[in-house]
Amino acid sequence: MLNKDEITTDVNEIKTRVGDSLASQKAVGAMATGQVIKTAHEVKSYWNKLGPGLTTGASDDDPSGIATYSQAGARYGFQLLWLAAFTFPLMSVVQEMCARIGLVTGRGLAGTIRLHFSKKLLYTVSLLLFVANAFNIGADLGAMAKGAQLINAGWNFYMLVIGFSAISLALQVFTPYDKYARYLKWLAMVLLAYVASAILAHLNWADVMRHAFIPHIKFDKDQLLLICGVLGTTISPYLFFWQTSQEVEGEISKGKTSLVSRRGATTSEIKNMRIDVWSGMFLSNVVMFFIIAACGALLFGNGITNITTASQAAEALRPFAGDATYFLFAVGIIGTGLLAIPVLAGSSSYAIAESFQWKEGLSRKLRQAQAFYATIFLSMLIGLGINFIGIDPIKALIYSAVFNGIIAPLILLPIVLISSNRKIMGEWTNHKLTTLIGWMVVGIMTIAGVAAIIAIML
Repeated sequence: MLNKDEITTDVNEIKTRVGDSLASQKAVGAMATGQVIKTAHEVKSYWNKLGPGLTTGASDDDPSGIATYSQAGARYGFQLLWLAAFTFPLMSVVQEMCARIGLVTGRGLAGTIRLHFSKKLLYTVSLLLFVANAFNIGADLGAMAKGAQLINAGWNFYMLVIGFSAISLALQVFTPYDKYARYLKWLAMVLLAYVASAILAHLNWADVMRHAFIPHIKFDKDQLLLICGVLGTTISPYLFFWQTSQEVEGEISKGKTSLVSRRGATTSEIKNMRIDVWSGMFLSNVVMFFIIAACGALLFGNGITNITTASQAAEALRPFAGDATYFLFAVGIIGTGLLAIPVLAGSSSYAIAESFQWKEGLSRKLRQAQAFYATIFLSMLIGLGINFIGIDPIKALIYSAVFNGIIAPLILLPIVLISSNRKIMGEWTNHKLTTLIGWMVVGIMTIAGVAAIIAIML
């Protein structure tokens, strides 16, 4: 029998142990809560650093790009998956150069080129860019309308084209720049629909990863042309102009309205820019990877090898991947078009306005930059008209590819030279490795452009 004192001692000991246990649980809970809060802060901080680089990378995966990637997968299975890993550093280096030029000089790309190179060259390139982008806008508007008809076949194609044109134009002209930039940033997340569609397709990931980094090239005409097409779709001239100008717009939104106040960049600004640019290009290439993988497994694997449009890819995937993948593919076509069309029209307007020293910028009101907004309107009008005068969207993309094949090397050349010039860039000039990669891209895009133009003319 335990006496009263022994019982009291045991009870106190139990209370102590229970108290210690509760305290321990509270401490663990507090640590877990603290870790969650810390992680949330880190995620929020990372998201806040994303901006022009994210939207530029996301806009690269427009409906015409989706069609190209779908064709690569349908035609050759997983053989061209390696292109996603190959183009990622090339694309990132070029876009980082453009971003640094904007941050350091305080000018857009066309404005900087105008000061240091032949104006005739710049005028020619800007005009070709305008034409290429107008054709691309037309093709994308048509693809968006077809994508919407995948959701509801009863919707009228021409009304959809007009509606998407009006929405895009209204957002560019009448939406305040800060809100417009946030809209583009969130819209970039629509690209995750393609990642989800590939995951829902239940791919053989072991087989996918075996082809992810090792080049498989047949060296036949069709495959080489498709590789050139992927390169031209991924490393596109309109991205160069947009990236640079959006860095400048970001500086203006912070109150740096004069050119003098925008010149130069801090270490923090360059660091955040790199995080933004490389994140955006990573998203772009990840989406390319998943589209090629999904179409390679489901279309090529089932003998469907001729895909020419993004909507055709969605329809072809439906019997094998189900309604969820079909729906995500369709939504992705519309969302990426809404993101890419303003970038296409805006990049043309920035290039032309800066070439002729007009007042420019989405941060300005319509009455403050009438010629700038008139160029956007004209780009949209031509793109809209393409869908009414009987030009095949595929032909529109071919014409766009020809112009881009001419433009890309001509613009890449001054980009590398400017970003490597210490007199212009100061302490933020290229590292030697960056310059080397830049010249590699110039060579690759020259070969790709020449090959595409020759093949189209044959």
